[in-house]
Amino acid sequence: MQYIIMAYDGNDEKALERRASFREEHLRKIEQMKDEKKHLYAAAILDDFGKMIGSLIIVDFQTKEELDEYLKVEPYVIGKVWEKIEIKPCKVGPMFLGLHK
Repeated sequence: MQYIIMAYDGNDEKALERRASFREEHLRKIEQMKDEKKHLYAAAILDDFGKMIGSLIIVDFQTKEELDEYLKVEPYVIGKVWEKIEIKPCKVGPMFLGLHK
């Protein structure tokens, strides 16, 4: 099952510092998931001024429980970078699935 994860950063004075301190670990986790074909796409969520305020990720897991397990070890969750997370099931069209290779 594919899912959209919309994760919004905190907006306190330490938010950007937290993001920066967990960024490398987060990118390593994403690279691992990409190799496992579980991470399909990602984009930065921006405000009206172009400032990054969160992340949009499309993932592919067998079950919602498997997705929940990933979120337990996601560095941006552990590091409290993402303050609010919304998850919705989705279906990536077949014509787009080859684009992430």
